[in-house]
Amino acid sequence: MQTRSTRVLIVDDSAMIRRVLSLGLAADPQIEVIGTASSAEAAWEVMHRDRPDVVTLDVEMPGVDGLTFLRHYLPSMPIPTVMISSLTRDGAEISMKALEAGAVDVISKPSLGVAAGLPAIMADICARVRAAAGARVATGRTRHALPVTPASLSADPPAAAPAPHVSRHARPGARAASTGETAPKVPPLAAPAPRRGSGPTLLCIGSSTGGVQALTTILPCFPTETPPILIVQHMPEGFTGPFANRLDAICPMSVREAQDGDVLQPGQILVAPGGARHMVVQRHGRGYSVSLRDGDPVCFSRPSVDVLFQSVAEVAGTQAVGAILTGMGRDGATGLLAIRNAGGATLAQDEESSVVYGMPMAARELGAAQSILPLEQIPARMLQAVSAPHAARV
Repeated sequence: MQTRSTRVLIVDDSAMIRRVLSLGLAADPQIEVIGTASSAEAAWEVMHRDRPDVVTLDVEMPGVDGLTFLRHYLPSMPIPTVMISSLTRDGAEISMKALEAGAVDVISKPSLGVAAGLPAIMADICARVRAAAGARVATGRTRHALPVTPASLSADPPAAAPAPHVSRHARPGARAASTGETAPKVPPLAAPAPRRGSGPTLLCIGSSTGGVQALTTILPCFPTETPPILIVQHMPEGFTGPFANRLDAICPMSVREAQDGDVLQPGQILVAPGGARHMVVQRHGRGYSVSLRDGDPVCFSRPSVDVLFQSVAEVAGTQAVGAILTGMGRDGATGLLAIRNAGGATLAQDEESSVVYGMPMAARELGAAQSILPLEQIPARMLQAVSAPHAARV
């Protein structure tokens, strides 16, 4: 039985990019390019008429930009959307906002030039477009749906309120009254009780497609006294720094992009830099430090969740707590199994709450996850694992 093709609409103001993406995607037998559009207004007409399975959307377009357009159509037309972004800082910042608003994935335009660069990564783009077609679209934080018409798209959107400052001692998940934003649907959590005579605990999380929203939901629920957390979120180079900065603004714990040699401290979250090197953890006196190392991609990823988790299993053993969240592919499953085999606690997100049920499914099928949980239950269970004796950790 032949599988139905993924129907894709390409939205980009550049005729060259539209052509390169069209040719590259159309070469995949599982993808059908149903049209292209050079503006948000033209795209809306095609979307309303033909209902594509996936939209690829340029971040930076003249007139109505990609982020504004995304926020207009997702509430009434939740089509999985893959953002196409430049490698500039502004492009990375806007892409983070798009992912938080409900975009499924972001692909960076190669710095070596579109004509030479995009064809070289078309296999990856095709895979991510196919994965996006099966994604559960979350439309971001609660907001009023905007009228989606070409006339409304040409109007200037309301100015976004600045991100509220979160005290390092603020109650996790507190509602930001000044912005009216909805808090994460996770109850406030108490600080974990330290385990006696068992050495330092280390938490680690791996995620990919859908991970930006997932991490933005759960990380504000960890109190300042939480042991250090290491994160690999699949993301292009240059994007993880702005992502860490945005998390730092909403989390009681301190969040930043990891640097080679960082010594881990309680109350600290480090995000692996995207695109260039793997992040591993090693012993540093009675605690831990991180090292950023060169190496080939693992599970098509660099940094790789597997590489981080395997190093955590080796140095933390029974003191490790690992979690796999939403994402495409299998990265992290083998590493999570290594943590479990070393005596650590392991969790995976369930299918219902995952945007793409690839990485958590691989962990479940491998027997790597001791607990399969909805996203909102993961922070409490990880903190429970920190405090509980080994035999009762998950």
